[in-house]
Amino acid sequence: MIQVSGMPFQPSSLNVGSIEKVIIKRMSDTPVLYSYPSIHKLLFELNLRKNIIESSKAMNNSQAKFTIFQYAKCNDTYWKLTKAGGFLLKSKVSPSAAILDIYQNSSQYAFECATACIIVFYHAVLKSIGKSLFNSLFRNIYLYSWHADPDLGIYTYYANQFLPGDAVYFKNPDFNRKISWYRGVNAVAMSDGKFFGHGAGIKTAKEMIEFLNKQRRPGSNQSAYLTRLVTHPSFQHLSQLSTFQRDYTAYKKQHIISHHNKSSISFLHYLTYLQKQIRP
Repeated sequence: MIQVSGMPFQPSSLNVGSIEKVIIKRMSDTPVLYSYPSIHKLLFELNLRKNIIESSKAMNNSQAKFTIFQYAKCNDTYWKLTKAGGFLLKSKVSPSAAILDIYQNSSQYAFECATACIIVFYHAVLKSIGKSLFNSLFRNIYLYSWHADPDLGIYTYYANQFLPGDAVYFKNPDFNRKISWYRGVNAVAMSDGKFFGHGAGIKTAKEMIEFLNKQRRPGSNQSAYLTRLVTHPSFQHLSQLSTFQRDYTAYKKQHIISHHNKSSISFLHYLTYLQKQIRP
């Protein structure tokens, strides 16, 4: 159900593309209320979700490899590879150029699937708000697992449904400890009912589960499964930022970083590591 400015919204009044129409239909068919203060906010979210899907397809078609933090690699023209396996944006480098380079020179990059989701989100936001504002907002990018700039507004919750453009988590509870990076797959929900997971490709939910089941410990009969975790950027916050001037600047405190060295964990799992660091 969709509500705009406090009133029920009729999807037929929107002139949007095929991907946006799929998202609108999913919103309309669910009992969950999607409420927006203005049509601009709704259109911004539709466009960003579409861009997340397109950025996922582009990454799937790229030459970027899946690997664990120990073997991560990046283009040192734009990024400094940290000892933990993260990519730190170099000083005097354009943030938008650095993100675009991951796609344009993809053969020089390797990372795990949580990092991939964050890269996809940054790339989609860049396409949504343009280079100038992106460069003003995201001057201190550090790519490592689920770590992100505060203005990306990443958050997660449990839900019985998700929309195209959301990130979901396939969990493999009985993964083989010798190949622990198969503990799960962070995947973006596509518009055709499939999912993109870096290192797994674009698959149906059944195919993704079969992929993970092949990586269980010997003798295990406990199947992998799609969890109820849903993760995405803050569409409302980013929509508000999109109205700012291109040279907008404001001080913001960056999030702390947890170098946990665990590949393929969910955002909720990442938050537990952060909480351990915060507690005295």
